[in-house]
Amino acid sequence: MARRVAVIGAGVSGLTCIKCCLDEGLEPVCFESSDDIGGLWKFKEKPEPGRSSVYRSLVTNTSKEMMCFSDFPMPAHYPNYMTHSQLLQYFRLYAEHFDLLKHIRFQTSVCSVKQQHDFSHSGQWEVITKSKDGHKKTHVFDAVFVCSGHFTNPVTPTFPGIDTFPGKCSHSWSYKDPDVFRGKRVVVVGIGNSGGDIAVDISREAEKTFLSMYEGAWVVGRTANGGLPMDMILLNRWNAILVQLLPRALLNWLMERAYNQKWDHRLYRLQPSHRCSITSTTSIKHTGKILDQRPIINDDLPGRILQGALQVKPNIQEFRGSTVNFDNGTVEEGIDAVVFCTGYKATFPFLDPTITNSPEGELTLFRRVFPLSLQHPTLAIIGILNPKGSIMPVVEMQARWAVTVFKGLNRLPPLAKMHEIVEADLKTKKRRHRRPRRIALEEDYIPYMDSIAQEVRVRPNLIWLFLTDPGLGWKVLFGPTTPYQYRLCGPGRWEGARHAIFSQWERVVQPLNTRPIPEPRSSGVAPWLCLTGGAVLIFAVIVLQK
Repeated sequence: MARRVAVIGAGVSGLTCIKCCLDEGLEPVCFESSDDIGGLWKFKEKPEPGRSSVYRSLVTNTSKEMMCFSDFPMPAHYPNYMTHSQLLQYFRLYAEHFDLLKHIRFQTSVCSVKQQHDFSHSGQWEVITKSKDGHKKTHVFDAVFVCSGHFTNPVTPTFPGIDTFPGKCSHSWSYKDPDVFRGKRVVVVGIGNSGGDIAVDISREAEKTFLSMYEGAWVVGRTANGGLPMDMILLNRWNAILVQLLPRALLNWLMERAYNQKWDHRLYRLQPSHRCSITSTTSIKHTGKILDQRPIINDDLPGRILQGALQVKPNIQEFRGSTVNFDNGTVEEGIDAVVFCTGYKATFPFLDPTITNSPEGELTLFRRVFPLSLQHPTLAIIGILNPKGSIMPVVEMQARWAVTVFKGLNRLPPLAKMHEIVEADLKTKKRRHRRPRRIALEEDYIPYMDSIAQEVRVRPNLIWLFLTDPGLGWKVLFGPTTPYQYRLCGPGRWEGARHAIFSQWERVVQPLNTRPIPEPRSSGVAPWLCLTGGAVLIFAVIVLQK
């Protein structure tokens, strides 16, 4: 059974891994190369090689109730969508509350993680670290959590003629603010969440901003009808059940109509190639996979397009000096800068490449956690996925599962079975998307969380809840799938989970309650209107029957 566990990185994943180890009586030692916690969410004025980096204007695109850790709600006064500094403060509160900092060795880098010579028997790992003063030290651990993230190695595409471009080319990894682009003509390449944010940001300072995209994207705001957080309205178990029961073609068509209600994506030239349409015979023609795409969360992108500050373009065809030719034949001259928002490649320089690379060269993990090449499952890679929901509850659930595997309380399937499960998942993604590698890391939020929760025995039992606590069962089925639901039962059960679920909407409202508004007076007119309307309806039915 594992006792000492190495945790590499003190960001979101690292912090929850430390706590999960402590919950199970393990001894975590966390190595953090920087001087602080927070990882990606620790803003720095200048990017540092080998570390994640965020821009100054970054705001979370998932709401606080959906992204908090499952047994530590965010303070009620926190805004529903937070800046990076506000979220970092939450991490500090979390680390202080559970006394995690004493387990972290700051300014200590991990040089290598290798199997011990007797790994086939012990499953142990040799970890070599280097301190700030350059001193190296060798440790032996029973298990390892890799929490170094996958936003450190930028991917920059090449285009014909780009070597002739005289302006500045950069990646979103190094982007901080739009000041350097003031008065310039800028092309932003890529339409992920970062691409949308950065294009909007730059368009407030640049002379003209062009957003170049390969396929387009569905864009939604952070708020639903009535101004409530969008993810709290959409991500619930009832909707997840409907997705499983109704034809996907119908769901795709309905979702496209819903997305276009606020912004006509065709009009704004954002419409993706993965979409559905209605034929002239009013039947649904399934021409795309909207359910398999993560929408872009952006409140301002369509407005900047409408104002003319931002112009949508197709993929770049070639560069000719400072002139950029696009696939649709349009040409833009005098371009001063290009910002590539084209993603990252997950790399782990301290690991043996055979651990993380499949024969196809892709990172292959069983249920996005365990490498398939190990004789003993004593190494887990946390957070290497893109859930269609918040990442924080997902990495916490991964950590809760992994520690039970480390302790021997949970066993993984035979290697052949794990390969079969992984291959079946890849085949499903290939059927649903013509570019499966692009969505290889994506997971549906509730099905993925439930599948891991089932292993940990913390998945809510809806039938039991409706029999024993109908009010709670109703909120779990029809309300937002907040992380507290996974603390209602099983190992790690939290006594405060039920109250957290019943009070979640109060915490949504509290930061908005900044100005007193008198409650509307009850009027005696409404009941009379209802009675009158009912009488008119009855009269109409009688007349029609005659």
